[in-house]
Amino acid sequence: MNHAVTVRHNFETAHRLPHLASKCENLHGHSWNVEVTVEAPELAAGTVVEFGAFKRALRQWIDTFLDHGAMLGATDPLAPVLAGQGSKLFRFGATDPTEQEQHATGLAWPSVEAVAELLARVAAEALHTLPRAAGARVAQVTVTETAVNAAHWRAP
Repeated sequence: MNHAVTVRHNFETAHRLPHLASKCENLHGHSWNVEVTVEAPELAAGTVVEFGAFKRALRQWIDTFLDHGAMLGATDPLAPVLAGQGSKLFRFGATDPTEQEQHATGLAWPSVEAVAELLARVAAEALHTLPRAAGARVAQVTVTETAVNAAHWRAP
């Protein structure tokens, strides 16, 4: 690919990974940062994708479904408790997913790696609703959960 653009966003979200024998078994929050890179072999009207529209779509999804909420595995015993309290909750691996949770199908727990893949799926869906260069695709998503930990998803 000859051309690439990167969009960044940040959000505050809690998660936990009770299936791991580590401190991440505890509910805890992060200031997450995401970078989504879209590439294309040629430009259309001088762009890969119009930054403004792509940023709006990606940021709106993140802010609506993840920011200031909790990400949990659907089998996490805390999921029904938080949902019952009216907390904002995004479930990974739900057998009865909401329309938005379908993006997390096959991703059982909200690890940083799974969040990167989730956001790659969301970004790809947003990209395909916008005017873009022929062959434009989400090439990479990087999610940083702390100053020293990040995960990357790369297109096959």
